[in-house]
Amino acid sequence: MAQNPQTQALSDAGVSIWLDDLSRGRLSSGNLQELVDRKNIVGVTTNPSIFQAAISGAEDYDADIAALAKDGKDVESVIEKLTTDDVRSAADLFSGVYTSSKGFDGRVSIEVDPRLAHETEKTIEQAKRLFEIVGRENVMIKIPATLEGLPAITAVIAEGISVNVTLIFSGDRYQQVIDAYLAGLEKAAEAGKDLSTIHSVASFFVSRVDTEIDARLERIGGDAAALKGKAGVANAQAAFGIYLAAFGSERFAALEAKGANVQRALWASTGVKNPEYSDTMYVDQLVASPVVNTMPEKTLDAAADHSAPAPALDAAAAQAGQAVLDQVAAAGVDLADVFAVLESEGVEKFEQAWGQLLETVSASIDAARA
Repeated sequence: MAQNPQTQALSDAGVSIWLDDLSRGRLSSGNLQELVDRKNIVGVTTNPSIFQAAISGAEDYDADIAALAKDGKDVESVIEKLTTDDVRSAADLFSGVYTSSKGFDGRVSIEVDPRLAHETEKTIEQAKRLFEIVGRENVMIKIPATLEGLPAITAVIAEGISVNVTLIFSGDRYQQVIDAYLAGLEKAAEAGKDLSTIHSVASFFVSRVDTEIDARLERIGGDAAALKGKAGVANAQAAFGIYLAAFGSERFAALEAKGANVQRALWASTGVKNPEYSDTMYVDQLVASPVVNTMPEKTLDAAADHSAPAPALDAAAAQAGQAVLDQVAAAGVDLADVFAVLESEGVEKFEQAWGQLLETVSASIDAARA
């Protein structure tokens, strides 16, 4: 099948397009395979909100829930089985992409329980457990970039497990994430592991930054309003500058000589929240090689219809992005507070979604046993 020319252009520019969604219906209907064949999808990301929507909103899981309930499984075990089964099936679907890209793409991500976001040891334990249960080399375990998550990232990478670091909002935290990845690679090398098999992406959130900063600029008023809709892209551009510096460093060069891979920046939260903005702004303005852009289907459809990629990001673009952030700060926006709020809210939203999923599945278990 011929690929869409718009998404093909993004792929040719070095952007790996991953779908920010997964459900059993997508798998069984052939929809996910069609997106691979027609819209250059080469990976999938999931999160607690995605699983909550998938399992709560469909009948595809009812038979499995009923069977597991009759086997005496508790709600936590049922959810673990449903989610890891879907991720394993998706990983199998992408096995060809994984092989042909030498592990670069063909990745499917599954997140540790969001309630563990501030518990290092339990995060490490569950990351290893999820990796074992899914049982596929192309799975990526998602770990949040909280302060407690940073040592967990290092430990899990050191075990040779590929990691998708999620909920990154600030350049400072992004630098810490890169450091955690490099430290993990160094430990893995000391343990004699094959560094070429270890991959990682750093999920840098975009649209949520604009949502929070736009609201603050609106309250400030005056000339500050002219900066609305600029901070999300600028923040990501500045982050790419951090990427260029870190993976052009002597520290990484020493690891690269042993087979290590770069930790690619992944643009997350790329669905545009403000209808006044272009629905492909977080795609077109964040082209770079190599990056991942994980898109909800609405954004993917928009990109396939009318994406118009800007020139690829480089060091100059990163400096321009930082200049915009400086203007936002000069206008009176406390960026450190913005990023702290966004991280806290990000963890909280995933915890809420997970709580809703627990309630839904628990009710289904009770009904099956009635």
